[in-house]
Amino acid sequence: MDKFIVVAGNIGAGKSTLVQLLSDRLGFTPFFEPVNDNPYLSDFYKDMQRWSFHSQLYFLTRRLRIHKQLLAAESSVVQDRSVYEDAEIFARNLYLQGDISTRDYAVYQDLYQILISLLPPPNLIVYLRASVPTLQGRISKRGRDYEASIPVDYLGRLNNLYEEWIDSFTQCPVLIVPSDSLNLVSSDENISQVVNAIQEKLSGKTEMRL
Repeated sequence: MDKFIVVAGNIGAGKSTLVQLLSDRLGFTPFFEPVNDNPYLSDFYKDMQRWSFHSQLYFLTRRLRIHKQLLAAESSVVQDRSVYEDAEIFARNLYLQGDISTRDYAVYQDLYQILISLLPPPNLIVYLRASVPTLQGRISKRGRDYEASIPVDYLGRLNNLYEEWIDSFTQCPVLIVPSDSLNLVSSDENISQVVNAIQEKLSGKTEMRL
């Protein structure tokens, strides 16, 4: 593995789109967030308290499997969402809102801390910042049935936790991309702007304008 980039952001922020663009434009090997393989996901969105721990434990074990694959890659890689987000955003939110018990959360955190101690950090995290209305619009447009019932306040809490996490993250450089008005589907100007900013950040430049 040469360079390792993570594309981070809330549900509907545009992570998969950017991962595909970086694969197409820069030749990075993409590692997408699987959307249909979590056997708990549909149940989780219907009854978070019952299925939260099961779902988050599944995500954590699957993330370890993905990391094993990307570490074996010979080219640069770009990952759709990170293990940090699984723990620092989604599991933490579920614990704070009472959907994961203190006992289960302690077990989860032990596993998470062991995992990140064994894995190398990325070279760069690209954080797609998006407002809740933007997230709602994009979630609605892609039409996944299991996402239709996601509460607005849930998205808002996740956004708050994302901001807290990204403000305190020190394991690698971070590029924050305001994405409310960003069109990474059909705007060549927007696409080139973001790809160029990522290339410059990887080269070590610190002054970024987006």
